[in-house]
Amino acid sequence: MSSTNSILLTNPTLASNIDIDNVTHFLLELDALKRVNRRSYVTATTRLENSAEHSWHLAMACWSIAELFELDVNHEKLLKLALVHDLGEIDAGDTFLYADTRSDAHLEERAGIARLQAERGNGIKDLNKIWEEQETGSSKETQLLKVVDRLLPFLLNLNTNGKTWTDSNVTRSQVAGAHAFIKDSFPSIYDWQVRQIEFATAQGWLIDA
Repeated sequence: MSSTNSILLTNPTLASNIDIDNVTHFLLELDALKRVNRRSYVTATTRLENSAEHSWHLAMACWSIAELFELDVNHEKLLKLALVHDLGEIDAGDTFLYADTRSDAHLEERAGIARLQAERGNGIKDLNKIWEEQETGSSKETQLLKVVDRLLPFLLNLNTNGKTWTDSNVTRSQVAGAHAFIKDSFPSIYDWQVRQIEFATAQGWLIDA
């Protein structure tokens, strides 16, 4: 049977004009995110999490929290924001939350997104727009994304005896400051984190400063 007769294809003429070599080229460009290591450790292992794993975890966590709390958000938009969130790291690499260069990380990431947008085989016409929304937007979906993006590495630290924190001599005030915005966006998560910061400090995982 010809592929143009597939039940998946509603526009055989369009399909015949698309070069599958280009399609697979772009898919391999996306695969490169798996090679970008973050600073968080995967629970029950001794290895670092990569950015593709984080993006998947972020999307699933946002979806679950949105449904559990019955949040008034657009789920499709939320998941798209989560999936593109770290794509710029393919070119820029991951920048540690507490690094001095953190404030400049978006510049290289934005350039990386622009490159991906122009790559042959990319079928996501609004990739730039979606990435920019998660980076600079203020929608309910973006606010939730930012909360969960801070929550997940925090959670991994709590469940790996603060390994990333102790590796990098992170202080209590650094963590508290990085999560302070959550108080307004999601008070129940913020209150829980305050208690966990106290616990982590008492365990010696955070420097009490």
